[in-house]
Amino acid sequence: MSPARVILHLPERYEALIEKRRRPLLYTRILDMIAARGGTALIGSRHPPRAPDGDLHITDNARAPGPGGLSAATAYLEDFWHLDPEGVLAGSSIRHETFRPRAVEGAAARAFVRGLRARFVAPRRGRYGQKRALERFPKGALAVFLQGPAPYRAGQAFCEAEVMVRTVLAGAEGRPVIVKAHPLALEEGRALIARLRAEGALGAQMIETDANIHDILAACAATISVNSAAAIEGFLHGKPALLFGQSDFAQAAVSVREPGAFGAALAQALGTDWPHVRFLYWYFGLHCLWLDDPDLEAKILAIFARAGFDAHRLGLAP
Repeated sequence: MSPARVILHLPERYEALIEKRRRPLLYTRILDMIAARGGTALIGSRHPPRAPDGDLHITDNARAPGPGGLSAATAYLEDFWHLDPEGVLAGSSIRHETFRPRAVEGAAARAFVRGLRARFVAPRRGRYGQKRALERFPKGALAVFLQGPAPYRAGQAFCEAEVMVRTVLAGAEGRPVIVKAHPLALEEGRALIARLRAEGALGAQMIETDANIHDILAACAATISVNSAAAIEGFLHGKPALLFGQSDFAQAAVSVREPGAFGAALAQALGTDWPHVRFLYWYFGLHCLWLDDPDLEAKILAIFARAGFDAHRLGLAP
């Protein structure tokens, strides 16, 4: 029997980046690793076959890869990745794991998060080309991050975006509410904000912005979203998160399953001493792949083996 191949199913923009070697994508590392060990890895069509065919198929951002498949995607922060048999982001298998703060080694967690803050917070670095101009916001505001259609299409949201924003505005108890449209869905977000602002009193305390996310996070008291990466970035600032949707990091946040629960959820979020440092290390350091990890290849091969594709089946040299 011929060895199994590793076949990647990627969007065209990733194929171009891999060809030009412009970004250290996980996919580049997989292609290089398999080739160096004598196996076969290649980029196939955008979508994998519907039934197992004996090869290992890795699909970018697949919701349910199925037998013989893995899903992969950036795990909220740049250069951290999911490579998962169940899905990515809100659908990743991390959601089944139990976070026990006392079981996480404190010194390792603090060192790890110092590195994250030096990498992302200090240079005000985020995804989607953050603005460089410094902007200031009222201390103690609530920060709402819109996400465009993705979590709603995936069935992950507990309510519509407009209901979420209305709920926050009505329950803010005098706090300013900062609302940022998603950079990849600006028109949709701005239209929602405009509708609410046109109502006058309801939007009186609303601050619309496209500012650098770290400027918002430095000032706010809490983040609100369906399941946004902004919540994770908020953890780097020590800010609690309220989630109006399913998430694989829900253990470190307060979920708001219906609008009427927002007041109690906000009080819980603000009144809890969250172990963000230990959680960030547990999530990213222990349950995600990161491209600078010296053990990255061993961890990838272990994931392949758990999916039924060990080194022997892939024809890899030791």
